[in-house]
Amino acid sequence: MNCDDQQPPSWAGALRGLAARVLGSSGDSVQFESSPGPGRHYTYRASDGLLTIAASDGVSAAVALHHFLRRHCGRAVHWDTALPLPAVRLPDVPETSGRARVRDGYYLNFCTFSYTMPYWDWAQWEREIDWMALHGITMPLAATGHEAALFTAYSRLGMSGPEVREFLGGPGYLPFHYMGCLDSFAGPLSQSWIDSHQELGSRIIQRQRALGMTPVLPAFTGHVPAQLAPERVSTRNWQGFRSHVLHPNDPLFEQVGAQITRAQIELFGTDHLYAVDPFIEMPPVEAEPGFPAAMAAATLNSLVAADPEAIWLMQAWPFSYQPEFWTSQRVRAFLDAIPDDRVILADLWAEHDPQWRRLDGFAGKTWLWCALLNFGGRTEPIGDLHGVTSEIASALNSPNPPAGIGLSMEATYNNPVYFEFVADQLWSPAADVEAWLPAFVAERYGTDSERLLAAWSGLIDTVYDARGVRIFPESFTGVLTARPSYAGIATGLDDWLDTVRAEVGGLLWYRPETLVAAWDRMIDAAEDSPGLAAGPLGHDLVDIGVAVLSRVADHLYLAVLEELRRDCSTPERRVEDFLRVFSDLERLLATRAEFTVQHWEAAAARWASDDRELAVLTGNARRIVTVWSRPDTPELDDYAGRVWSGLVGGYYRKRWAAWAHGLDAAVAAGPESSVPAVELDAQLRGLAEEFLRNGPTGTPTDVQSTAAESRLLYTTYSEFASALPSAAQSQPRGA
Repeated sequence: MNCDDQQPPSWAGALRGLAARVLGSSGDSVQFESSPGPGRHYTYRASDGLLTIAASDGVSAAVALHHFLRRHCGRAVHWDTALPLPAVRLPDVPETSGRARVRDGYYLNFCTFSYTMPYWDWAQWEREIDWMALHGITMPLAATGHEAALFTAYSRLGMSGPEVREFLGGPGYLPFHYMGCLDSFAGPLSQSWIDSHQELGSRIIQRQRALGMTPVLPAFTGHVPAQLAPERVSTRNWQGFRSHVLHPNDPLFEQVGAQITRAQIELFGTDHLYAVDPFIEMPPVEAEPGFPAAMAAATLNSLVAADPEAIWLMQAWPFSYQPEFWTSQRVRAFLDAIPDDRVILADLWAEHDPQWRRLDGFAGKTWLWCALLNFGGRTEPIGDLHGVTSEIASALNSPNPPAGIGLSMEATYNNPVYFEFVADQLWSPAADVEAWLPAFVAERYGTDSERLLAAWSGLIDTVYDARGVRIFPESFTGVLTARPSYAGIATGLDDWLDTVRAEVGGLLWYRPETLVAAWDRMIDAAEDSPGLAAGPLGHDLVDIGVAVLSRVADHLYLAVLEELRRDCSTPERRVEDFLRVFSDLERLLATRAEFTVQHWEAAAARWASDDRELAVLTGNARRIVTVWSRPDTPELDDYAGRVWSGLVGGYYRKRWAAWAHGLDAAVAAGPESSVPAVELDAQLRGLAEEFLRNGPTGTPTDVQSTAAESRLLYTTYSEFASALPSAAQSQPRGA
């Protein structure tokens, strides 16, 4: 750090820009130098208001800056931190060093580009890339603009512009096209979108490279338009969608794949990393044992034909999602078809279902330990923070340890405490979450507060102590976003009640009074410091309110069924209480823009170049968070359900009101009659179609502050919520 005449590193200019965006004018007081030596590392010192950072690479320098801000200025940069940070004179700090535990920090999931980022502009992406660098991300998935490469390639293969745009489908669903799950759905894609996102994708990738990252770009999965080779494609199905794929032995497979990769290199350059998921949630179209290996060879050959240095990154999700097909023998045969130096496996759900254990460390292949947690952008706060350090330590101590740690969530801007904790494991392992928590709380709010620390300790002991809980949409769905049904009547009310009791009980593994006490403390802090409530504290207040009222709604739903069973008629008063939760929670959600469906829809609408495109964009935005596909195909209904204003008090409440209205008739008709269920399904389809046409209606406009609305909810529901029965009241939590 004392070589005054050395040339500044190539990444220094990009880091100065990052420092200015984070620190404002104080960014001028940060200088960057190169530090030779093996591995990713940094050293920094501060004296007389000047911070000097020497690092092996740009990302390590950004981590150093963030470490300095957190440890010596008491401020962290989270997803919702207001930037630039308040002006501060940089304190004197002696020389401090850090070294990465792993080679790479991986980030994102194809789904994230649908559930969070489809409508982002450059300002949002610039902030996100800064967040990546500050948190040690070296290997981000970069899917924005891939549609331009596909358009170029298929045009060269003889398709017309309108044909390609129809095949690509709606902009909100493009990542599922890239994975080969669907095509020609919810579109067409406009030329305006393709051109603008080619430019946006280029800016994203250029900035990532400037900061020292190596972006991972999408590539060919075998999925093609049927008209390209109608006699040579096979058909496969994903969640009711049909798509077409080429056989790996067909010469056209390599030709198309190479054409797409060449087009992408022309548009965006390359760092030789390509994300390809040829199966994802679809078994191979042929059951013959050698087929997966043939697909592996064809995929790699198509990449190498365009880029001789290509390395294939594959999400290991198929092995987790369909383990009955992907036996260890099948996986081994598939992986053996790929040279060790040509593939990286992302163990996508390693915090819960680690495939590296089942598959013997991926047979010596390079792999990444990834934390997924969030599916579909669901907004309930939840996580197993206590298991993070032990799971990562176990992987790092295995015979074939991971080369990196990744965040593979299907959506960002949720559960920030969880993802901040995982990101910290890249550089600074914490002994346990309790030891890590005080600094997180102080850095998140920029102040030391015993009250806020106590509130967060309550959250760590409740919603974030989900040890042993399967956090997956099919097994963890509260009633707020669930699709109403009379299906239980067919099994008899007693069996239905037993099922609902088990489901509701499974969502409350902690002592509810602990969560309610944490809620009270957080509201107190917001009332005492209104300025804090305008920032991340306001977001956290909504989160904890959602956590409490979600369980209140579950138990009021159960109470409706219990009284229905006892009295043989719909308990109107209890139904009113149940539906009131939706209306009351709607008001809290409406206090924060990020918890409103209008905010999501407006972001989509900004990209419209004409009325036709506006209809496509708003339709995509409304569709994916409700029916996902079509109102008459319920396979994915509410998979991406959000506890948002405009949905909770409108769409979701209307559905449950329709359910309650027909409950007496459904019980009277008995298990032999399907008429009530058919009528309810018709009403639910009608409500979905209405929402898709018109969007949210009747959202509140007279809401108070987040703290004030939180206090009203606390006054109304705290006693009821504290008394809810839970498994934790009958037995202690295990370690």
